[in-house]
Amino acid sequence: MSNPERARLVVGVSGASGVAYGLRVLDACRELEVESHLIFSKAAALTLSQETRLSLADAQAKADVAYRAGDIGAAVASGSFPTLGMIVAPCSVRTMSEIATGVTASLLTRAADVTLKERRPLVLMVRETPLHLGHLRTMVRLAEMGAVIAPPLPAFYAGPASLEDMVDQSVGRALDLFGLSWRPVKRWGQDVGPIGGGGEA
Repeated sequence: MSNPERARLVVGVSGASGVAYGLRVLDACRELEVESHLIFSKAAALTLSQETRLSLADAQAKADVAYRAGDIGAAVASGSFPTLGMIVAPCSVRTMSEIATGVTASLLTRAADVTLKERRPLVLMVRETPLHLGHLRTMVRLAEMGAVIAPPLPAFYAGPASLEDMVDQSVGRALDLFGLSWRPVKRWGQDVGPIGGGGEA
């Protein structure tokens, strides 16, 4: 059940490779006591089976509330349901393209459209490379609409010792965009790098 007194974050997981990003967002929400509202696309369920040993039910159990991809009558489909915003982790090209056109065919993209119209943060962890001109133009359109394009790129300055460290750093930096500070993030000038900026220009 949803608790109106807790901050809420909508978490979309689309079918791009990198389902670990979405799973760690859910773990972070639990640690930060942020209520997570999860939408798995149909393609994401397939990716989950290919990249992890978890079932869809296992993944959904990480969230406070989980919705079916086709449940267009869900709470997160309405702007009257208050949230901090929405993150799509990972975000496929198909998903970002649907959001950019406003022709939303699933709850995931409908919730993203609602997030934009309500002027709430929409963070898209786009997972695709290389990018052709159509992808780039779609990203520009989304940025002009108010979305934040945040590809999950490794931060080598943080000295990651494992793939999990890289995932956590990307997830934590994405959560920063909602004003959520997650413990695993290593910050320049605080945890790593020069302290106080005393170097020469």
